[in-house]
Amino acid sequence: MASARQRLLKEYKEAARAAALPGGDGGTGVTLLPDEANLFRWRARLAGPVGTPYEGGAFELDIAVPEAYPLVPPAVRCRTRLFHPNVHFKTGEICLDVLKGAWSPAWTLRSACQAVLALLADPAADSPLNCDAGNLLRAGDVRGFNSVARMYAIEYGGAPAP
Repeated sequence: MASARQRLLKEYKEAARAAALPGGDGGTGVTLLPDEANLFRWRARLAGPVGTPYEGGAFELDIAVPEAYPLVPPAVRCRTRLFHPNVHFKTGEICLDVLKGAWSPAWTLRSACQAVLALLADPAADSPLNCDAGNLLRAGDVRGFNSVARMYAIEYGGAPAP
């Protein structure tokens, strides 16, 4: 646990440094905030990627860091509802290989959040947690998917309406 705490303190300093830069995220689209009472609980705010239906929205993640971190990945869930094949609609669970078996101690909380951002920009519809979103994409109905995803980004993520 001591090594996890040391690693998290280092990541906290990096997050504070990024927060001091213009935009508050160092240009990464990710703002990380640790819980004031518990260094093993974090919250992230992701800026919706440009050119996606999520553009202009802000999406919050809950991050629970295990005591074996960085050897074991953090548990990351989406707090903000969004329509995406790799995000469970009710629980916010995120299906992303780097948050499971492909995790490496080289990853940080910030890089894991950036991987979630990349997933928003490039959904994987083959093994969806949200079957409705996955079915639209697998059927080639990109317009239908983008329309529903945009509606959710406006409703829950605060994206600007057209």
